[in-house]
Amino acid sequence: MFRNREDAARQLADRLKGHELHDPLVLAIPRGGVVTGAVLAQEIGAELDIVLARKLRAPGMPELAVGAVSEEGHLYLNHNAQAVLGLSDDYLVEERRRQFAEIARRKKLFRAVRPQAAVAGRSVIVTDDGIATGSTMMAALQVIKAQRPREVIVAVPVASPERLQAIRRWCDDVVCLLTPEDFWAIGQFYRDFTQVEDEEVIDLLRAQASSSQGVAAKASAAP
Repeated sequence: MFRNREDAARQLADRLKGHELHDPLVLAIPRGGVVTGAVLAQEIGAELDIVLARKLRAPGMPELAVGAVSEEGHLYLNHNAQAVLGLSDDYLVEERRRQFAEIARRKKLFRAVRPQAAVAGRSVIVTDDGIATGSTMMAALQVIKAQRPREVIVAVPVASPERLQAIRRWCDDVVCLLTPEDFWAIGQFYRDFTQVEDEEVIDLLRAQASSSQGVAAKASAAP
């Protein structure tokens, strides 16, 4: 059980500090993942950015993901869920449209504060506050892998063991603190799992950008 996202991120950072990382970049999935990512980036001395992906929701069950879409428009579908729920193509097309519109809204909002970071040749740590179905993470990983990073590490506090096994195929390494068999929701493993709003994401991105600029300025001024 974690106290909150910050506590979980510090524990993750302790596990990652033994890794040899090349020009590390933490890519966090908004919104809850940005809280985790901000602490993680600070603790391991990495740059922070976001990767935008949204889950496709099951009809009448918004917490159940049947797939996900990335900011590049890449679509990942959980075909098992699709078959069990009997989803129509029309429903999936409309749900993809809704979620892609939300990605566009967030992209405009967050990229005004934090322009997209370069990925190629870097150690990329992809994080969220947890993994349930894994759909959003898989959609994000497809986009990241296409940008030719040196390596991709998925780092999350808690994950469904079954879904984590599927995610391993999309990355070079996985760091996960808890993989409980009795898993039904990410929030059950946090004492405080308060919803994160856009304003908090903006504040975290702005603070990290200011910190990075300060470090760069000191480095350039050094004799």
